[in-house]
Amino acid sequence: MEIKYFKKSIPTLLVMLVFSVVGIFVFYKLLTPEKKLPVYSPIDVNPRLVDASLQHVKKNHKIANFALVNQNAELVTEATFKDKIYVADFFFTRCGTICPIMTTNMVEIQKAFLKDDDILLLSHSVTPVMDSVSVLKEYAMNKEVVDAKWHLVTGEKKEIYNLARKSYFAVLDEGDGGSQDFIHTEQFILVDKKKRIRGYYDGTDPKEIQRIIEDIHLLKKE
Repeated sequence: MEIKYFKKSIPTLLVMLVFSVVGIFVFYKLLTPEKKLPVYSPIDVNPRLVDASLQHVKKNHKIANFALVNQNAELVTEATFKDKIYVADFFFTRCGTICPIMTTNMVEIQKAFLKDDDILLLSHSVTPVMDSVSVLKEYAMNKEVVDAKWHLVTGEKKEIYNLARKSYFAVLDEGDGGSQDFIHTEQFILVDKKKRIRGYYDGTDPKEIQRIIEDIHLLKKE
């Protein structure tokens, strides 16, 4: 009699066990929501990085439209990055301090997402007069740049500096992009598919490179 009762109870116990496991999982998910990257607007950034005309903006900031030329003499615009996640930085080919480290670390990001068509890289030359298309091409070949993945761009200096200061908020110093103006920054900037800034990282720090790779994976889940 007791054996029959025990056998009849097994399905009930199994059902209770399943509901208990599901309940614990749901409770855990409610207590530990998934990490989500912030969306940066000018008001969220160090005011020293933000142009005075934008410091009051609280939301809806997006990277401005642009038209530059890459290492293959191809036109690169905001349309190149439509529906793409990308990492942007600012460098120059003759830099012997932070830029080689940044380039090496950008190569690591390139390797991590080499087969992922949703992820691109964008490096702006801050000395565009010296960094012609041919110079950028040679640099790209020497640094293992994959053309389909990573655009090294040159163009009008004022446009590039305006992007750095008013779109990416990448540099502290002020200027107008004139002949004497010069910017130098280690910042890597993560941009989502809607042209919004989602993260800032020290491009010379290996730990930060691991963090940006992890954050890109998070961003892909949105």
